[in-house]
Amino acid sequence: MENLGALAILLAFCLSLFAVAASLAGKYGRRPFLAVSGERAVYSVWVLLTVAAGLLVYSLITGDFRIAYVQAHSDRAMSPLYKFTAWWGGQEGSLLLWSWILASYSAVAVWTSRRKFRNMMPIVIAILMTTQAFFTGLITFVLSPFHVLMAGNGIISVPDGRGLDPLLQWWTMAIHPPMLYLGYVGSIVPFAFAMASLVTRQPGEGWIHTTRRWAIVTWLFQTTGITLGMGWAYTVLSWGGYWGWDPVENASLMPWITATAFLHSVMMQEKKGMMKIWNMVLVSATFLLSILGTTLTRTGLVASVHAFAQSPIKPYFTTFLLTALVLVIVAISTNLKFLKSESKLESVVSRESSFLFNNLILLASCFAILWGTLFPVIMEALTNEKETIDTPYYLRVEVPIALFLLFLTGVGPLIAWRKSSLDSLRRAFLVPTLVGIAVAAGLGFGGIHHIAALTAFGLAAFVTTTILREFWKGSRSIQTKESMPLPKAAFELTWRNTRRYGGYLVHLGIVAMFVGFTGSAFNLHVVQNLGLGQTTRFGHYDIKLSSVNDGSNDNYEFSHAALEIRRHGRQIALLEPEIRLYKASQSQNTIVGLRRALNEDLYVVYSGVLPDGSKATFQFYQLPLVSWIWIGFWIVLFGTLICLVPSKVRYQYARTEVVGIASKPATVQS
Repeated sequence: MENLGALAILLAFCLSLFAVAASLAGKYGRRPFLAVSGERAVYSVWVLLTVAAGLLVYSLITGDFRIAYVQAHSDRAMSPLYKFTAWWGGQEGSLLLWSWILASYSAVAVWTSRRKFRNMMPIVIAILMTTQAFFTGLITFVLSPFHVLMAGNGIISVPDGRGLDPLLQWWTMAIHPPMLYLGYVGSIVPFAFAMASLVTRQPGEGWIHTTRRWAIVTWLFQTTGITLGMGWAYTVLSWGGYWGWDPVENASLMPWITATAFLHSVMMQEKKGMMKIWNMVLVSATFLLSILGTTLTRTGLVASVHAFAQSPIKPYFTTFLLTALVLVIVAISTNLKFLKSESKLESVVSRESSFLFNNLILLASCFAILWGTLFPVIMEALTNEKETIDTPYYLRVEVPIALFLLFLTGVGPLIAWRKSSLDSLRRAFLVPTLVGIAVAAGLGFGGIHHIAALTAFGLAAFVTTTILREFWKGSRSIQTKESMPLPKAAFELTWRNTRRYGGYLVHLGIVAMFVGFTGSAFNLHVVQNLGLGQTTRFGHYDIKLSSVNDGSNDNYEFSHAALEIRRHGRQIALLEPEIRLYKASQSQNTIVGLRRALNEDLYVVYSGVLPDGSKATFQFYQLPLVSWIWIGFWIVLFGTLICLVPSKVRYQYARTEVVGIASKPATVQS
């Protein structure tokens, strides 16, 4: 079993190198059969890594404790779900997952585009398979998931394993890492297409359509992974929050920011032939930041609850990242003439300028996070002393940036292309501005005096009004012209331009998430000791400790508390927080008690019984508006899926890979 798995990974590594060599030789040596063999090697790499992954998962589920990885990250008492998630619970398995996802992306990208972009596909394959060779090389020669336990000259098997980290034994961890990896790894595909178009100097903008769709898909996975990670931190780490500006959290956010900027500015290249250098920089930055995030997580470069321990792969990742950075700089700098914009910015008050400001602010945000993440690493290397960047730094920098981005989210749809007149701006901005001011003023008179929060709520109302007005005006126009019910008109409007109106829904979801984030300005937190039958008052809740029970099962021992939650004399919830001590790893974990509501969450952490046994200690949190973060995510998900649906009116570009055919302007097809 272990020999077959290791052999499959070794062959995948060799075929990755062959795919790179065959593709480049086929293109530049004008040998089409070699280019085709490179494509087939991509499919073979996927088959081999699928076999290797299947063997590792089978070993985890069946408890083959001869394999060191299985012994370190699984045990017999774990449920099948957590035995499966142990695939990515450790360093070696997570690198295998990374490699398998890259192989899957590569196979799909090659299969779907092998005829459409024949001239540039060998370069795309070379980039994808170079990255594939790097990761499969790591799990072949440095950190193999199929190493066996040895004693003397023989293989041994132990009765049981050490088990998965208790923090990872939560249902979202069956989804969060794969989604995040799908975002991280997926950034390589649009990067490969962009670099291939640059190297081969593709005429026209047909390739950008494929790149944009890949970028949307990977952005969606990254968004889902980040949100699931927030949910995991909220329910598992027991600190009453969902984002702590942890270095690994930051590492997942940075490529999301640059991908968001790319998805906005790429429209400028499609419509106006502008911001080509921006787009190359952004798509490259997304890829490089994904590799940086993987480096921070895998090498132990930073201290984090999300990161793996120190490992021997740090120099390999550092070398790969720096080499990729140098090659990207060379590729872009030597092709600047090809990236020259076809149009110029005509007015500061235009939609073009709003996209430019949006990108500048997003990059400022990304740089601030990058600096805060790497500063401790840099200072430790220079002074041999540990430095830290605390949460207040990020809040001081990121809150103003976030508010300005929220403002631009509402401004973009209201400003015309090329140039807007003062009269058109007045008509567009009057109603949304009045609504935003009214909401902020109403909340201020209602007792909220937090300036940043009032600004955020006012801007949220402003943006929501602009989006709803856009839907209303378009739907009413179709309803009037075609005599159909308003809901059907709204559906027709969205279908005719899914990119535009799906994007508006994404913006609406982001607004809802901002409302949830703003609620953190009003959090309440107390620590309270309660005896059996005792009641305490917290906020507008009466909380009574009804029982504390201890017990155990095959996997862990637990101490379980039951709390009756009353409001206005009526019981509204029974919360049951508990503490678990996992037997295999002797690690402790806390399960929070949580009552969710649209206006606020009641969040309870059980900290244990006092030494004299008289009382139990609890931490109570009142967390306003948190549910709007998760609601906003579902709106974002729905809007992004709509963006991926082809519009009823589609723009078709000339097939730019055909040699000798000049590029043609986009034509509208119904």
